[in-house]
Amino acid sequence: MPKFKLSALISAICLASIVIYVLAGFSQVAQPKVRLTTEPGVNQIFPFEAEATQPQSPARLKLQVLDASEQPLENAKIGLTILNPPKNPWFTTDFPIVEGTKLLEMAAVAPKGELQFQQMLPIRGTYQLLVNVTPTLENAFSPFEQTLTLTVPENWLKYRNLGILVAILLIVGVVGGLAIGERQQLQLGEIAPQRVRLLLSGAIVVAIAALLFVNVSAEIAQSGMSMPMSHVSEPTPSSEQPSTIQSGELQLRLSGDVSATVGQPANFQVNVIDPKTSQPVADVFLKIQATQLEDNWLAFAYQGVPDPTGQLKWQQQFFDGAPHKIEVEVAPPANAARQFQPFQVAKTIEVEGVAPPLSVRSIVLAYLTGVVIVGLLLGIWLRRNRVKPVRQIGKINAN
Repeated sequence: MPKFKLSALISAICLASIVIYVLAGFSQVAQPKVRLTTEPGVNQIFPFEAEATQPQSPARLKLQVLDASEQPLENAKIGLTILNPPKNPWFTTDFPIVEGTKLLEMAAVAPKGELQFQQMLPIRGTYQLLVNVTPTLENAFSPFEQTLTLTVPENWLKYRNLGILVAILLIVGVVGGLAIGERQQLQLGEIAPQRVRLLLSGAIVVAIAALLFVNVSAEIAQSGMSMPMSHVSEPTPSSEQPSTIQSGELQLRLSGDVSATVGQPANFQVNVIDPKTSQPVADVFLKIQATQLEDNWLAFAYQGVPDPTGQLKWQQQFFDGAPHKIEVEVAPPANAARQFQPFQVAKTIEVEGVAPPLSVRSIVLAYLTGVVIVGLLLGIWLRRNRVKPVRQIGKINAN
């Protein structure tokens, strides 16, 4: 009986080992994946600079779907969602409103397993790219999802400018500390020397003025951006009649929102139709781009084909509070049976800017005030340490 139990135990252990080995083998089988490449390289991509002196170009992102043998997985539909870096109120970016929001969402047919587009990245930090891959042909492959990340460093010029500002504030604080630390005679009824009182009063006035200026200017800027939309007697609809143009045997229609708000994505849709039969047309090539009109820089661009229903949908966030122009061009693919002259449709999007939250502005002001206070304490310490040795030398000479 004991020998039977021992044999059973050994058999069970062997069977469990075989099962674990088989499962491990299945887990090590290469799975389809999505590869992300950028142009320029990741280390050379910087966030948008609002006051840049040189023209800026968006980053070119390329998603490539690969099978288990590292070969392109054709006849795929790629769904993509780009999320901005998460909120960080203690170390905010240039556009705190867009932190943690959706930057782009689109689903595009990828006959060769590639999705390539250009996107201006607004802030520093780690972006999340949520990718969903499905086959356009039934049972061609199993759908799968993958999350990619793209880390964008801050432009070094920002750190240089911050260092210069901190140095100036520190020097101001040190000078004030040297003045306060000087020994002065107190007059009857005074709690502090006149020079100290004047210096402190001036610092308080400057701090209050700076706080008022930052908050009032931000509110004025926000209300000013809202004024162009407020003069309309009726509420402006979020969408309008689609912009449509017909050329030859095709009709191109661009529909979606006519206005947008920083921090919120806007919806757009392109349809290509045969006006004679009212049937969708999919064997065409689309070129889409969004341009900021005030400074004429490219925010987003994509080239590809519509889905079998002849349409392409996407959501896009405009992080800069200025009008943008959406342009869509349709052209025949190379060697296509349907040939025609390329033509395009366009529409202008009004974008409403949003002022940074009061909490963010207060934190930044507290940082700057803290630097001045550190300089003030440092100046007082330097003044006291310089006066003390002089007094000790005077006592030694008197003796």
